Amino acid sequence: MLAHTITPPPPWATRFTTLIPANRSPARRHARCLPFALNSENRDSSVKRTLNFVQKLFGYSNQLLQQLSGWLVSDDPGGALAGCGGHGLVWLRVVCSCKTTVSVLAGLAGLISVLKTISWKRRIASEVIDLRVILTFILFYAGDLANVFLTISVGTSFYWLMLCKAQKRVPVMFPLPDQEEHLVKYIICAFALKAVQFLHKLSIQLSVDVFFLDWERPRTTAKKTVSANGEQKHDISPVSIWRTYFVANEWKEIQTLRKIWPTFQIMAVLFCLEGLGFSEYTLKDRTTSYSRILRYGLATTLWLSIGFLQIILSVFYEICVDDKIRQFVDLCSISNISVLLLSHRCFGYYIHGRSVHGHADTNMEEMNNNLRREAETRCGQRGLLPNTDIQTFQVALSTQLRSHYDRIQESFITRYRPSRLMDPNSANQPDQNIRAYHAMNHFLGSVIDHAHPDVDYYVRDKLTLERIMGMEFLEPKDKSIFYNDEAHTFSNVLFYGHEGTLLIFDTLFFCIIDLASQNFVLAAVLTYLEQVIFKKIRVGLGKKNLVFKSQVDERFFT
Repeated sequence: MLAHTITPPPPWATRFTTLIPANRSPARRHARCLPFALNSENRDSSVKRTLNFVQKLFGYSNQLLQQLSGWLVSDDPGGALAGCGGHGLVWLRVVCSCKTTVSVLAGLAGLISVLKTISWKRRIASEVIDLRVILTFILFYAGDLANVFLTISVGTSFYWLMLCKAQKRVPVMFPLPDQEEHLVKYIICAFALKAVQFLHKLSIQLSVDVFFLDWERPRTTAKKTVSANGEQKHDISPVSIWRTYFVANEWKEIQTLRKIWPTFQIMAVLFCLEGLGFSEYTLKDRTTSYSRILRYGLATTLWLSIGFLQIILSVFYEICVDDKIRQFVDLCSISNISVLLLSHRCFGYYIHGRSVHGHADTNMEEMNNNLRREAETRCGQRGLLPNTDIQTFQVALSTQLRSHYDRIQESFITRYRPSRLMDPNSANQPDQNIRAYHAMNHFLGSVIDHAHPDVDYYVRDKLTLERIMGMEFLEPKDKSIFYNDEAHTFSNVLFYGHEGTLLIFDTLFFCIIDLASQNFVLAAVLTYLEQVIFKKIRVGLGKKNLVFKSQVDERFFT
């Protein structure tokens, strides 16, 4: 074992003595600092257990441990360290526990990130480990490591909040500023890493491929016309585009839908902290300043508790009152519009909105009759497969199907290219885009109807382990795979599917502002502004992506 340098006591040990009267006996000083060591026997036993743990963890030499135990439990009435041993022992235990827990959880987070990267690599149909794969792993690991630092910081701060405020007989002194810096570093790391994860998820949502598949077909009318050769033909009514515009507008509206009400979240937390006076529990005493650790522990506990309560209540609200995600699926069925969402190159989601009545361009009377027949089960079911009601699927596309999709989509992209890159021979670009839109609509419709054997698909259920791990074990080589998805996981391309990430990001943003300003009101105002800004970014850029990928005219968005 390498010998360690004998270092003097840490700075906080000498500063702590100024908080305790010098005329107090060593026994009383130890009792005040360490409530669980009320006598010398218990105190010595606690110190021995802690020092043994430190030796195993850091490999300190016996000589250094003897000096460490000296300034932890010194009873020297004239020494500068007298009376501070209990507080130092408590904090040493907390620091050692934090480091051990971070090491274990960081390893577990790395394993989870590896699994996420493997799943992502399969979904983009990549066969090599390149720089892009490594960068994606780092982004996944940043989000998982942020959860580790959050868990440690919240647990430690809540522990000190209970230890300092829930005691009845023997008070425990607050952590000193030098000791608080150790936890503040964890909080800053958690916020920075969570911000990286949030921006990563936001960028994915802003680049999703979206296409609205219209199943409506032209209908012949009773009116007849006479052609040039004298033959009589029935007029054919054109298919209305308004249903597609309406579904696209509804999709734009639910992009920023969340399970909680963010404004209520901020108001409720601020009311508890300032209105009910909970912030006073973070005072070191009646005259001194606030404790940053206690403020963080109280704020995170309130914010996360109120947020989780809202999430639980939203489940009952959606069952009993209003569920906008399921309503969007119903709207697709009534409008005879299916939606294909590709979050990765070869993975995405499919909402089957093909009407069981064949047509959706009808008058009010026929629409009511269709709904009545469906309510009385006098027609077919809405599912993709016969005699099923499952309308939402996770799709793993084959590379052949994706190649066909890309070839048709290339004609969409020319609309937004610079003029120097556009084909000078294309005299009428809007007509070309319309033809490309109809080609994509016809191609996807024929794929769903199994009209292309080379890009066919089949439907199956996901295994339980696949659902838990969030990945697919089968690779779609010859045929694409449609996985039944009754949980409506297409919300993963919306704010709704990442409520946990948004809630934690808002929590850390609120706490970082409070740590810097010691002002809950200012933190609440800035958190509200942050939510408004990112919501506008999601709506604005999401709208441009929707226009770009689905060919829905921007002028028809509300």
